[in-house]
Amino acid sequence: MNQTTIINKLNDLKYDGFKSAYLRQIEDTNYSKLSFDERVYNLLEAQEIFLQNKRISVNLRLSKIKDKQASLEDIDYSSKRKIDKSIIKDLSNMNFIRNHHNVIISGCTGTGKSYISQALGNRAVIDGFRVYYIRVPTLLEEIKISRATGTYTNLLKKYSRFQLLILDDFGTSTISTDDATNLFEIIEDRTEINSTIITSQLPVSSWYDYLNNDTVADAILDRIIHSSHRIELEGESMRKLRSKINKI
Repeated sequence: MNQTTIINKLNDLKYDGFKSAYLRQIEDTNYSKLSFDERVYNLLEAQEIFLQNKRISVNLRLSKIKDKQASLEDIDYSSKRKIDKSIIKDLSNMNFIRNHHNVIISGCTGTGKSYISQALGNRAVIDGFRVYYIRVPTLLEEIKISRATGTYTNLLKKYSRFQLLILDDFGTSTISTDDATNLFEIIEDRTEINSTIITSQLPVSSWYDYLNNDTVADAILDRIIHSSHRIELEGESMRKLRSKINKI
């Protein structure tokens, strides 16, 4: 049996990682020093890594996270932002998802709420969790459409299956009584089952008045606040700071 036959079979099986490692073994004479078992293990490991990377790539695309490059390692911890590095470190191990806890990130516009939420989302995807990102105004519009088309139950099922749901821009637009109720149902369906990250320009103390529905506000706050990790950002808008730097 020749090498071409083996390569053709690997192509047929779509064992791309295995094939790349096999070609490396052919070209690199150092591999001849390894035992048969070591060379086979190297090939299998290469295929496993290839499948893991492919799965991460697909799940990142399906997550709808806008900033695929957002990284916890690149968070700016300058003193004016007053970010508690220990909180980020604690969240980075993803135990908050395993324990079905939530995260609330608040701060003025441009302070980096969305970036941190997406950095956490990217890390969660890499660690094998199902993640989905959506702005709250977009979610509320989706719910309205689903109710009108009779697909609301399917929409609830869709959002309940994500182990981490990132709800960005809570409180940036007015919310009706129906909107508040719809948001509650999404959150209720995930409570103690999956985790949610909420970013908001509004401090948590203002959420009750913003929701403008005492019953729903009580229910949402009860389900989110008591099992949440809090990140409160301060300082000047990061977008303004970057703009100033670019002008220098």
